[in-house]
Amino acid sequence: MSVGEVPFHQPPVTRADPAKGKAVVLFDGMCPLCQRAVRALKPLDWFQRLHFQDCRDTAHWPPSAVPLTLKALLSEMHLITPDRKRAPTGFRAFRWMAWRLPLLLPLAPFLYLPGVPGVGNRVYLWIARNRYNLVPCNDGECRVPLGARNTGGTQQRTEESV
Repeated sequence: MSVGEVPFHQPPVTRADPAKGKAVVLFDGMCPLCQRAVRALKPLDWFQRLHFQDCRDTAHWPPSAVPLTLKALLSEMHLITPDRKRAPTGFRAFRWMAWRLPLLLPLAPFLYLPGVPGVGNRVYLWIARNRYNLVPCNDGECRVPLGARNTGGTQQRTEESV
């Protein structure tokens, strides 16, 4: 076997953990509603258990046993647990955070009552799908291309559908 025939194996890429020992909340950093939500949650994180990170910064995603894709991350918030083995999304991620944020702790048990998870998930997904229309963007335009959007009676055509 010649040198040219020897299969080349690249070692797996190991990513540095941006927040070792903390849960990482991956959110759409270009979404005004998401930015406001993060600004509201940060002061509630008294014990610094969460690290908030823009999911569009793909080079700095935390290591995770759960495969991450940008499309999935843009469709709903993901939370990578401190052990990096689980990644609850959307309403389930909010429920996970509620147990760890002291001011939300009294609310946490109610998030498990019959019917609440189903309604909570539907509401979360509706908000996630409509987030660019719920909070005004800079001068009426978002920095994120959104496909065809209705902007005051006119159709604006853009590149990316979220």
